Amino acid sequence: MKILIIGSGGREHALCQAVAPSPLCDKLYCAPGNSGIAALAECLPLAVDNIPVLIAECKTRQVDFVIVGPELPLTLGLADALQAEEISCFGPSKAAAELEGSKGFMKDLCARANIPTAKYKRFTEAEAAKNYARTEGTPIVVKADGLAAGKGVTVARTIDEALAAIDDAMVKKIFGDAGASVVVEECLEGEEVSFFALCDGETALPFAAAQDHKTAYDGDKGPNTGGMGAYSPAPIVDATMQTRIMREIITPAVKTMKQMGKPFNGILFAGLMMTKAGPKLLEFNVRFGDPETEAILPRLKSDLLSLLYAASKGMLDGIEIYWHERAALCVVMAAKGYPGEYKKGSVIRGFDAAAGVADSFVFHAGTARNAAGEITANGGRVLCVTGLSRRSSEGAKADWRELLSEAQTRAYQAVDTINWPEGFCRRDIGYRALAKVKAA
Repeated sequence: MKILIIGSGGREHALCQAVAPSPLCDKLYCAPGNSGIAALAECLPLAVDNIPVLIAECKTRQVDFVIVGPELPLTLGLADALQAEEISCFGPSKAAAELEGSKGFMKDLCARANIPTAKYKRFTEAEAAKNYARTEGTPIVVKADGLAAGKGVTVARTIDEALAAIDDAMVKKIFGDAGASVVVEECLEGEEVSFFALCDGETALPFAAAQDHKTAYDGDKGPNTGGMGAYSPAPIVDATMQTRIMREIITPAVKTMKQMGKPFNGILFAGLMMTKAGPKLLEFNVRFGDPETEAILPRLKSDLLSLLYAASKGMLDGIEIYWHERAALCVVMAAKGYPGEYKKGSVIRGFDAAAGVADSFVFHAGTARNAAGEITANGGRVLCVTGLSRRSSEGAKADWRELLSEAQTRAYQAVDTINWPEGFCRRDIGYRALAKVKAA
């Protein structure tokens, strides 16, 4: 098949690396791709939100199957447009993508499906939202209803912070139309987990769990980011907990979406808070996570392309997904200043040395090439460096925390070969799980 992957980040680089070796893949394209992806796929300089151009390019190049990375083209209806042209697509319809496109829709679905989540209310008027925040007290969470590029959520520790967040979204309109309505909800306490399930509209299969690190600096300090690193598997999600998450959260969501006439086809990404009362849903996303994907896919033993194609055709029933008995940990290298202002164009060196570190991968997230052919920084999050542990002994039960420690060592060995003075990274990715190793 001729395959097109939509997107330009580290997630898409990881997807390309997993799809390219598949016996089902005859030709691989990526739009728009990046300088790292170019080694695996033919990059097409196309905007991910220009649906007519994407469709025309698919027809011209006779693309058989499209895998959509980011959420924006899904919420704009790319999957629907492809289906209308009889081009197979992995990713939900515009109606089903509302699970991520509207936090209010997602919360209402939880109420309808009896999915455990934080107590909440939706508002279209600022004063009503403020009064609710005052009544409930702090800490409290304010969320812009629509897509806000990962910046629409405020965990307010004081009433003044909550009121300011409501004003930012609804009065100052700093998120545009995304903030026309808001969700105000209770602040849940616990460990956050990213849980992924593969769905075909009716059947849902557990895919993998990972834990992300959102804040910019060591010790979970500094501003929130799009993610500074992740590891998989997440020791907090054992087999028993995975079964519970599927039973209480994933399966009810997929069943209810089908009942609503919005069957979900794609990867369902549940952001969970592991509270004392059990897992509670923070949010649904309708695509692979970033940087979680860069920690998950290197562990996959099954053929990814076969799985995604089966999901797109409603053929997941009876399929099993196989994983290597290994742990993976990825470290994001970002431009100094991120998530605030940062400079583009600085040269990055050391890729050959990084390639010499066993069981490590450097995924490009925001890179380009200058006139001299050198790789340069072209974004905030620029590289994602993944380390993979050894395989567990034959027949032995894996101690995931020990394997995770090995994955961490390899990831930072590769990070330290990268010569990029204008970049930075956290040095403690995986610290929570590894602290439990030392305490055990």
